Amino acid sequence: MGRRLGVMGGTFDPIHWGHLEAAFAAEGALKLQRLLLVTSRVPPHREAPNASSYHRFAMVALAVAGRKGWRAADLELRLDAESYTADTLRMFHDRGYAPNELFFILGADAFADISKWKDFPRVLDLAHFVVVSRPGFPVDDIPHRLPLLAERMVKPPFDAATHLDAMIMLLDSPTSDVSATQVRDRRSRDESIAGLVPDGVKMHIEQHGL
Repeated sequence: MGRRLGVMGGTFDPIHWGHLEAAFAAEGALKLQRLLLVTSRVPPHREAPNASSYHRFAMVALAVAGRKGWRAADLELRLDAESYTADTLRMFHDRGYAPNELFFILGADAFADISKWKDFPRVLDLAHFVVVSRPGFPVDDIPHRLPLLAERMVKPPFDAATHLDAMIMLLDSPTSDVSATQVRDRRSRDESIAGLVPDGVKMHIEQHGL
């Protein structure tokens, strides 16, 4: 079995159980050997994050602590530029990874907007894209939303060794109905965020008044 590196990028403002459950699902379905969670510096498609880069990265580090093979990555935070998935995936190519050794994990809601991403459609050749169901966005809808990409889509069981070309892997796995916006809204109303984020992340948010 070749190298299998899972990569999940995001603003993580804050990281929550929806992110982590999507990563768990991909790790199990694809037997990923390592999983990097890459915190975006400046997300190009949305407003600036509420929390600083320092706090967002710290929360990711707390969320992955103790999980074998998982690591918080600051690749994008080191750059003095906007964060684009295509550029980040090319960084892994520069480190010797082939596209079929990279598994970029994201929710079906985010993938529905893939045509707006930098370097679309070439970005889809840079890694396997592992698309995980999100509440209100089942992966079964993706071929209908993006019919021109349907022939590249595959469903479990995945035998990644047979997919030498980068594929779009549709993974129908339940993830919690939680969003970073929901967590921030609850904090702004001084309501509990217990169960929405890992305990270590909750403590960090409360200790720093985020």
